[in-house]
Amino acid sequence: MDLRHNEVERKVQAARCMDCGTPFCSTHSGCPVNNKIPEWNNLVYEGMMQEAIENLHSTNNFPEFTGRVCPAPCEGACVAGLVDNPVTIKNIEYSIVDKAWEDGYIVPRIPKTRTGMSVAVVGSGPAGLAAADELNQMGHKVTVFEREDRIGGLLMYGIPNMKVRFESDDSNHPPARLPARHD
Repeated sequence: MDLRHNEVERKVQAARCMDCGTPFCSTHSGCPVNNKIPEWNNLVYEGMMQEAIENLHSTNNFPEFTGRVCPAPCEGACVAGLVDNPVTIKNIEYSIVDKAWEDGYIVPRIPKTRTGMSVAVVGSGPAGLAAADELNQMGHKVTVFEREDRIGGLLMYGIPNMKVRFESDDSNHPPARLPARHD
């Protein structure tokens, strides 16, 4: 199933989001990572896709792959869904990420300075990788330890391959990629 929107569909759905008076989609009953859904929908509506991916990254370290497997409880909490179909929040998130890949907005975030401190993270699942990313952004040298033969935890071992592609020859729509180790 293709979940990408074209530019017109993105704008229409983002506009529907802005008609909401109480965004339950962003609360504990909606998005488990508290994505700022109305904010990035407004940025999408305004055509500000680089700012939209920055906003998405402000609450989610890896929307490039976590958004692909999320069951989208935000859509179940969408107020627009009380009178019509809910806003297609997951599709808009896909569009933000796909456009960010296409335009080169998703790049390694290397800190300008290092603290000289080293930190170990045990486990390379989504939480471990997010912790490692946050610590790296603070300037610490991070080493991630994993007992399995591949990194990814639940992403690698708990999610069916049909839900997340880890390899692709389609350069227009890169697959979800786990960060590679660089020594």
